[in-house]
Amino acid sequence: MHWLQAQDYWLTRLLLQRALGAVYCVAFLVAANQFRPLLGEHGLLPAPAYLRRVSFWRAPSLFHVHYSDPLLGSVAWAGVLLGLAVVLGLPDRAPAWVSILVWFALWALYLSIVNVGQIFYAFGWETLLLEAGFLAILLGSGAAVPPLPLILLFRWLLFRVEFGAGLIKLRGDRCWRDLTCLYYHHETQPMPNPMSWYFHHLPRPLHRFEVLGNHFAQLVVPFFLFAPQPIASVAGGVILATQAWLVVSGNFSWLNFLTMTLALSAFDDQTLGLILPLHPPEQVSLPMWWDWSVVSLTALVLVLSYRPLRNMISRYQLMNFSFDPFRLVNTYGAFGSITRQRHEVVIEGSADPSGEEPGWKEYEFKGKPGHPLRRPRQFAPYHLRLDWLMWFAAMESPIHHQWFLALVVKLLQGDRATLRLLRHNPFTANPPAAVRARLYLYRFSSPGERRRDGAWWVRTLTGDYLRPIGLDGLGRGSRFDRQR
Repeated sequence: MHWLQAQDYWLTRLLLQRALGAVYCVAFLVAANQFRPLLGEHGLLPAPAYLRRVSFWRAPSLFHVHYSDPLLGSVAWAGVLLGLAVVLGLPDRAPAWVSILVWFALWALYLSIVNVGQIFYAFGWETLLLEAGFLAILLGSGAAVPPLPLILLFRWLLFRVEFGAGLIKLRGDRCWRDLTCLYYHHETQPMPNPMSWYFHHLPRPLHRFEVLGNHFAQLVVPFFLFAPQPIASVAGGVILATQAWLVVSGNFSWLNFLTMTLALSAFDDQTLGLILPLHPPEQVSLPMWWDWSVVSLTALVLVLSYRPLRNMISRYQLMNFSFDPFRLVNTYGAFGSITRQRHEVVIEGSADPSGEEPGWKEYEFKGKPGHPLRRPRQFAPYHLRLDWLMWFAAMESPIHHQWFLALVVKLLQGDRATLRLLRHNPFTANPPAAVRARLYLYRFSSPGERRRDGAWWVRTLTGDYLRPIGLDGLGRGSRFDRQR
């Protein structure tokens, strides 16, 4: 079955697998560090309670057999080690079937984590990693000739990521159509990075050009991924460049890095060889059973692509949605709407149960904006899950965020695992007697304010988000409740 072989894509596969293994490493490392306080047995949204409410077929996971925090830790660190093995190329030195086992294990272990992760894992890059990881199971290793259908399926995945994101923008916020969204985006994105302040203050004509370039990269370029070489490589290069621009301007977990990984499938060995002068070994054909497995997988993906494709062309397009519990073929999209103002929830504690004003001290998060003098930091591709959800919490009442009220309880209890998710705990000796949350309007400082005060942010108090409460007074108490 020579028509299944892609002999000019050996180096492509090597780079794609190494990069995908690196993303898996990061994803499992995040789980190892954050899953227990967020979703563990005593976490904000305990996974065991969730597992009792859902069936295996609704949320396939190995943890339906048994869940414990030590077992979760073992799964996460096993994923880190397997991902590291891929980065080092160890499966290439073993029989071909070993590669299948390694990639299947990575996919199954991470699927087990994502499907019990609830809102903390409800991001598009989770399903994107799982879909890419599933395709990688049969991609081959070592001197085996890469299967051409899988190279094309990686491009099909990249097409859906980019074109879906472009369509959701055109159908969404008007500012994407009048080219003004980037007047606001760098300031109001979930987690700005060290360069976001500078990007925000770029001239407005350049912002409009950025939006126009984004439309070109997401609505036009993806069609050329399926063109002959070197056109496909050029299309991949454009996507790499636009994703690199996003990496420089914000913290979007591993979304941009994974999209860049997928873009590698557009390059052939001749193009990649201009940068990496590696010579492929004498390639050997995969066994017949492998070829038929690739054909079966390709047919499955094409069949499952019907609903994502129908969604993509629908005027009621869903964003970042999985149509099957195994997350094999999904629909993607990002930033269909842009917020014009940035609100931040600032959590404070007081050792005084009476809550006298001078006694309140502020908790600092690792990534989300806090003290105006603190410069935003770079975390991507690492994902700070609690910080991201704090961005969403500021848009709604705390009664809509069960995890937020659980977080307040943990702070009142001085829970060590939870406090390790934060940058600064002002109560190192004893937990606070009361905790409150206040809502601030944040904006980037102007260049003049930055020179004068050294501040990256200017913030204005708009009111209470959660009124002061202690362990004996948990209940309704937000400004949203009073409004409603």
